[in-house]
Amino acid sequence: MDRQVIALLKPSLQVQFGWTDVGYSNIVLAFQFAYGAGLLFAGKLIDKLGTRKGFSLAVFLWSIAAMAHAAAGSVFQFAVARFSLGLGESGSFPASVKAVAEWFPKRERALATGIFNSGTNIGAMVTPLVVPWLTYRYGWRMAFIATGALGFVWILSWLALYHRPEEDALVSAAELAYIQSDPHDPQNQETTIPWRTLLMQRQTWAIALGKFFTDPIWWVYLFWMPDFLSRNLGLNLAGMRLPLFVIYSGASIGSISGGWLSSSLLKRGWTLNASRKTALLACALAVTPIVIAARTTDAWLAIFLIALAAGAHQGWSANLYTLASDMFPQSAVGSVVGFASTAGAIGGMLVSKAVGYILQSTGSYVAVFLLAGSAYLVALGFVQTLTPRLKPAQV
Repeated sequence: MDRQVIALLKPSLQVQFGWTDVGYSNIVLAFQFAYGAGLLFAGKLIDKLGTRKGFSLAVFLWSIAAMAHAAAGSVFQFAVARFSLGLGESGSFPASVKAVAEWFPKRERALATGIFNSGTNIGAMVTPLVVPWLTYRYGWRMAFIATGALGFVWILSWLALYHRPEEDALVSAAELAYIQSDPHDPQNQETTIPWRTLLMQRQTWAIALGKFFTDPIWWVYLFWMPDFLSRNLGLNLAGMRLPLFVIYSGASIGSISGGWLSSSLLKRGWTLNASRKTALLACALAVTPIVIAARTTDAWLAIFLIALAAGAHQGWSANLYTLASDMFPQSAVGSVVGFASTAGAIGGMLVSKAVGYILQSTGSYVAVFLLAGSAYLVALGFVQTLTPRLKPAQV
C-alpha cells in the first residue's frame, strides 16, 4: 500500500505541482536507488539481528517515511520521502524469505513464498479502494498518513506472533521435526558467510541477474499503471478502481499459483531443478502477450493481458526467491536475497528513467510493453546458464 499511493495520486499531483513525466520518474528513481542501496546492508542486518527484530525495525522506519509524504510539496521533497521509504522497505523481502526458510522445508517453500508475496497484490488491490475515498473526503495528504500508520499495527502483531520454530511454545516436537526434515539440510548452518564468498558463487549471480531483468517490470506495473490507465484508457482516479482490482487480483492468483506449481511438481517426484525451472518457464511465457496491450483499443483486453502478465511476474518472483533458500544456508539467505534485490533495483532505476523519456518523447507504452514481454525469457536464459543444475552453493 505504501508504495502504491503515489502512483494512484500521480495524475492529480502532476496537475497540482506541475510534474513532468521525467520529474515523476526522478521521484520513482529516488525510491529505487535507496531500496537498492539499502538491500546491500539490509540482508546482512536481518541475518545479524534475526528475522523478528530486523523486520520490525524495517517496518518502523518505512512507516514513518510513508507518513512523511504528507509534508512534501515539490519534486525534491517527494523524492526525499521516497528515498527514506526505499531504505526502510529494503528489509522486507530479505526478512520474508528468511522467515520462510526458518519455518518450512524445501518442498513447501515456493508455495509459502507465493502466499506471502501475494500480500503485495492484496495491498495493491485494497489501495485503489481506500485512497480515492480518503483523498476525496480528507485530501491527498491523509492518504499517505493513514496508510503509513497501518505499519505500526503490523509491528505489534508481528512481535506478538513471530518466533523461530525452536523458540515457539506452540510448536510440537513432531512439527519441529517436520520443519527441519530436509536431509543434510545446509540451511541449519549458522556460520556467518562473508560477502566475498557469496559473490564468488554462480548461484548468487543467477538469482541476481534473474531479478535484474525482471524486477523493473514490476516497478512499471506498480508506478506507471495508473498513468497507463489514465493516458490510454482515459480513466480518472475513481474509474481506476475496478481495473486495478482486476490487475492485482491476477497478480495475487499468479503469486500463489506459481509457488503451488513448483511445490506440487516436487511432491510428485520431480527433481528440484525440473520443478523450479518448469515453473519459471511457464511464468516467462505467460508474460509475452502483454505486447498486445499497448496497441489494442479494447480496454478490457488490455486489462486482462496486464493482469496475466502481473500474475506471471509474481509466480516467477515466488520461485526465484525460493532459489535462494534452495541453494544457500539459512544464515546467508537474507544476504543473497538482499544482493539480488539490489541488482533488481538497479535494473528498475534504469528502466524507470527510460520509461520517463519514452513517454515524454512518444506518449506511447508500446516500447515499454515490448521490453516487459521479453525480459523474463532473457532472465531465464541467464539462470539456466549459470545454474544448469540447482545445487547447494559451496560456501
